[in-house]
Amino acid sequence: MLFHSSIRRELARSFGATLVVLFTIVITMLLIRTLGLASQGSVNPEEIMLVLGYTVLGRMPTILTLALFISIVFTLSRMYRDSEMIIWFASGRSLGGLLGPVMRFSWPVLLVITFMVFFVWPWANQQINDLRDRFEQRGDLDRVAPGQFQESSSGRRVFFIDKDTADGTEGRNIFISSIEEDGAENVTSARSARIETIDNQQMLILSNGQRLDTSPDTGDLKVSEFEEYATQIGSSKVAPGSEQALKATSSWQLLVSPTLGKLGELGWRIGVGLTALNFVLIALATTVSNPRAGRGGNLFFTMFAFIMYFNFLNIGQRWVTSGLMSLGSLLLLLHGTVFLLGVLWLTKRHHNFSLREGLMALMGRRASL
Repeated sequence: MLFHSSIRRELARSFGATLVVLFTIVITMLLIRTLGLASQGSVNPEEIMLVLGYTVLGRMPTILTLALFISIVFTLSRMYRDSEMIIWFASGRSLGGLLGPVMRFSWPVLLVITFMVFFVWPWANQQINDLRDRFEQRGDLDRVAPGQFQESSSGRRVFFIDKDTADGTEGRNIFISSIEEDGAENVTSARSARIETIDNQQMLILSNGQRLDTSPDTGDLKVSEFEEYATQIGSSKVAPGSEQALKATSSWQLLVSPTLGKLGELGWRIGVGLTALNFVLIALATTVSNPRAGRGGNLFFTMFAFIMYFNFLNIGQRWVTSGLMSLGSLLLLLHGTVFLLGVLWLTKRHHNFSLREGLMALMGRRASL
């Protein structure tokens, strides 16, 4: 039918253009963030493009949801602004009749969003964690370039090496500044150092240097000289219950072992799919074009609704994780309420029901009685 095909074709053009713009913006922002992580020593500078690619894949459900929402709002706004919607209404079509072609266009995108958030999102996060772990498990000295200060993987030490050998196992003019768990500050310098493996642990052997210890309580300084001093070069891994580990957990594991943290992550993944569906109803039910307002009003409404909904989604995840709300309550109260409001608003506009006229009619009936 001409009605269905024209609307789907218009939605496809708008969705494609919006997706390209959003993808360009997001990949630029993520590139800046990834470069910042590389400069801090969190990721390998040689693997920046890999980390960026996995990060973009993980953000694709959110990008697709926003692109779908914007495309529907802008398409309907243009149809109202160009009086095309009036022509369709005059030919016997209604606002409820738009639900069919809009859903026929949207369901493949909704299916892709659901698949990506349940399967691609944890897989991409797992790949990023593997890249970070592989980089952090390297020796701290392996990550230090001669003549540059470099923070250790634990964030408690700063290394500096003036020169090193070709194989990277020895160095000259070593400087190490570290902070212990009790708050004590240590500054160690040595003429040379080498890396040795003792009891399956990577150790840094310093030679001909001195150590300056600062007490965290009294502030007293203690200076000691040594001919040889050994210190462990440690690494840190992602804790099993941390937020990064939960994001990398498969959806099946979240379902079979439902701890509070895993239920919160599962609720977020389910919520992303429901959010995309609700945005289709919201766009269809609330979009009205005012020729005097221009496109800025619709864009403001779209961004405001998107930000608010995803903020509530993130807040709900934290409530489930902390035990303040169950997973079923979150899905029912947040997504069920938004779905019901969208259906009621669409029904109101479909039947052209006015609350003011309804109240006036009710008051007139009571007066006549």
